Amino acid sequence: ERAVAAGHLEGGLCLPPGCSPASCPTSASPTDHRMDPAMSDYGISITLDTGFAETVERTRAALAEQGFGVLTEIDVAATMKAKLAQDMAPYLILGACNPPLAHQAISVDPSIGMLLPCNVVVRSIDGAHTLVEAMDPNVMVTATGNAGLAPVAAQARERITAALATLSNQASS
Repeated sequence: ERAVAAGHLEGGLCLPPGCSPASCPTSASPTDHRMDPAMSDYGISITLDTGFAETVERTRAALAEQGFGVLTEIDVAATMKAKLAQDMAPYLILGACNPPLAHQAISVDPSIGMLLPCNVVVRSIDGAHTLVEAMDPNVMVTATGNAGLAPVAAQARERITAALATLSNQASS
């Protein structure tokens, strides 16, 4: 187990700082920094002890290190405020794309574009904690039933997991 001061990844679960699978409450929810078990089928996440703006900046850099560019950015909180007059905590969706991997996936299944780009969500838990979540690329294989997508999904998952691990490593150094 690799625990770090600011949160860590554990078997698809994002555990809070200082928490191990044995010591975390089984009734944990996203608000107490542990990924909901139902989400483990389609997401990878990590909680950091950093504010929202810093986490967004670091997430962009970590994605870039893994060959992902951010093609789209949706400020969900600003949209909800503008369209519904509803306030919510900072919540940003980054549409991340690794062009070589996207090309491989589209070559296998031209309709896979409906599941691209890889969405990475950065959302504030409170002023000092931010959650970074990414769709597990294996969803492409599960949703389509196309085993030919498995190699590219595995590569994308490895890179996204590495990006999130970079965030964790930066926080602990």
